[in-house]
Amino acid sequence: MTVTSHPIPDLDRVSAIIAEVAKTAIMPYFRTLRAQDIREKTGPTDLVTAADEEAERMLTPLLAALVPGSVVVGEEAVSTDPRVLDRIHGADPVWIIDPVDGTINFAAGKPAFAVIVAYVAGGRTLAGWIHDPVSGRTAQGAVGQGAWLDGRRVRFGEPVPLPRMVGALSTRFCSEERRDRLEDRAPGLGGIAYLSSAAQEYLRMLEGSSHFSLYHRLMPWDHAAGVLLLAEAGGWSATDDGTPYSPAVMSGTLINARDRESWNSLKEYLLG
Repeated sequence: MTVTSHPIPDLDRVSAIIAEVAKTAIMPYFRTLRAQDIREKTGPTDLVTAADEEAERMLTPLLAALVPGSVVVGEEAVSTDPRVLDRIHGADPVWIIDPVDGTINFAAGKPAFAVIVAYVAGGRTLAGWIHDPVSGRTAQGAVGQGAWLDGRRVRFGEPVPLPRMVGALSTRFCSEERRDRLEDRAPGLGGIAYLSSAAQEYLRMLEGSSHFSLYHRLMPWDHAAGVLLLAEAGGWSATDDGTPYSPAVMSGTLINARDRESWNSLKEYLLG
């Protein structure tokens, strides 16, 4: 299927590649990491493991080969050379890879991590995948093709009121004033389930056990795929000033909700 001048790759084929790489390059390290397999990038909460690096090395040529002329933006490649991120603004279609989202959980032996891949062209996310190697769950979707979780199409239901909304609310990477407000307002919601993995939080929204998520650090490998999947399920995502999300948006507070009415309610209640 083509919605722009760029073809959308076969979703199942990409899912199969991601699952195989996760099986080969990630799961052998799960709960078997040695000290030399883990290192800090910018600090103790920003880690990279041998699994992150090996998975990105494997995914990069496999995905690029699916679309001639496409390029890759991987989280670990950007960590090594920030100029790689500029590829998002180029004319070539781009694969955006987070080889292990939730690395801090992975390094601690906790099963809250996943692989995220997005396919972007012209600054627009055209397709996205989230794969949980532990449970085997896979979410995939493309513009105009819907969002699918383990072969079941996802369509969000009716809005729920704020006191019943459960979601992920992070206070990392925001101002002290905003943190205080969020901590003050959070008890008025149905519950907070922050998993330290955007991938897992998007999966929870897609499976129906969560209603929203809120983030202040907008790296494209964390959110491009998830926002596309939510949109295809009927959801609404934008930054706090109303700017629609795109992979090029890397500042502001991102609010994800299951519908626009809920987004408006959350924005007003949480941020004013």
